[in-house]
Amino acid sequence: MRPMTEKFLKDAFAGESQAHMKYLAFADKARKEGKPLVAKLFEAIAYAEKVHATNHLKELGEIKATGENLKAAFDGETFEIDEMYPAYNATAELQHEKGAMRTIHYALEAEKMHQKAYLETKKVVDAGKDIELESVHVCEICGCTTENHAPDKCPICGAGKDKFKKF
Repeated sequence: MRPMTEKFLKDAFAGESQAHMKYLAFADKARKEGKPLVAKLFEAIAYAEKVHATNHLKELGEIKATGENLKAAFDGETFEIDEMYPAYNATAELQHEKGAMRTIHYALEAEKMHQKAYLETKKVVDAGKDIELESVHVCEICGCTTENHAPDKCPICGAGKDKFKKF
């Protein structure tokens, strides 16, 4: 693929991915405001944006075998932990942005859990197996991610067990 087309397709992937997430957040807000049909519309269009993003990612050759995908995911989490969030937090601290510092802290600590999960999972997949997993639980406040059970209290933000979504 020629460089300009590749750059534009990567930009389109980023834009479609952001639209997908934004529309899901909008759907949650509409549902909380008692507008379930508006929420449904946002969710449907969010799904369409996901289809667009996935198509772009496939065309870019970014979806590979599971072991390679786990390495890419691990590398992405590592970048966020080692470079991205520390730099973002330094700026938030410098500018006295307490809310930004809180959300960056939440994300950074959760990313560490994700990195570990991807590393451990890759070892199992590289051995030709699937992981043993009953469920995954994610804190809806900070993104803390645990396997097989939710803690009574979130180790990142202190939220109760009832704030964990089970997958």
